[in-house]
Parts: sequence; C-alpha cells; structure tokens
Amino acid sequence: MGKILCFIYDTMADFETNLACHMLGDAEKHSIAIGYEKVPYEGLSYMQYIPKMTVKEALELDDVEGLIIPGGWERECREELIELINKLHSEKKLIAAICAAPEFLAKAGILHNHKYTTTISEESRNKMKDSFPIENFIEKRVVVDENVITAIGSAYREFGISILDYFESFENDDERKSYIEKYKG
Repeated sequence: MGKILCFIYDTMADFETNLACHMLGDAEKHSIAIGYEKVPYEGLSYMQYIPKMTVKEALELDDVEGLIIPGGWERECREELIELINKLHSEKKLIAAICAAPEFLAKAGILHNHKYTTTISEESRNKMKDSFPIENFIEKRVVVDENVITAIGSAYREFGISILDYFESFENDDERKSYIEKYKG
C-alpha cells in the first residue's frame, strides 16, 4: 500500500486537511506528515504536529500515491517541495492543495496545464500571473483536473470526498452518498 504525504508547516490551516487524512484512514490509506525539518510545527488551531520525515526524505520514497497540502499564512516554498510536487506530478500521482496551498503548485509550474481554484484573491493571483495562469482559474469550491485537486478553504469536506473519489474508495454511489451524509454535519 502506498503512502499519502501531508505537508505540514507553521501557521498551516490544519483543519483543512485533518478531515481528508481521517477519511483516508477510513479508506485504509496511510497518510504521513512531512515537513522541511523534523521539528514541531504549529497549525492555526495552535495544535502542534511533528513530521515523520522531511520533504527531502520523502523524495527518496518509491511508494507514494499522493501529496496533500493545506493552506496557511506563511507559505515558504523551498526547492525540495517544488521537486517533490514535480516528481509526483510527472508520475501522475495525486496532488491535492486547498485554500492558499495552490500557490505551492503555481510555484512548481503545474497549474499551466490544469484547471484550479484557490482562496487566494484575484488581485494576488494577478501579481503572480506567470505562476497562476488566469485562464485556468475556475471559481468553484473544488476543482478536479486529472491528478490535481484544488479547493477553497471552506470546502474541506468536499476536498476530502474528492480525494476518496480519486482513489476510487467507494464501491458504489449509494456508499458514497452515505459517507457524505455521515460528514454533512
């Protein structure tokens, strides 16, 4: 069984990906926290997270099925994360980013070939239009384009369901509908 990586960092909006990782556990998929260093990171909830491995170590794995990235305030994008995103993209593995996290995908250059959404304002995207192609932006809660899933921050439930859909985790439409009801609130 392959690994699903979840990139963590200080000031990440941890609630945006916690549910998706929980849902993956329901589907018997294993998610692993990765960070730039093996140090505690504090999410916007003030909860602390410690990565199991660094992004550089994750680059050496050969059994990765996907990468999930939460949004957040301080989105430092190092070369090793860009390398990991591009490696997984070239292997057609899942790359899922929510809220402001599509900025990481933009910096890696993969949004030129994919439709996407983000919570990042139009004004901010225009300032980075070389990375954020305006013509590929779709104003929707979740956008799935091949192996790339993007979502606005408030769509974390739909984001998780889209990730499960990507991995064909439901036996049929009734099971999917029942699962959605379970998390509807």
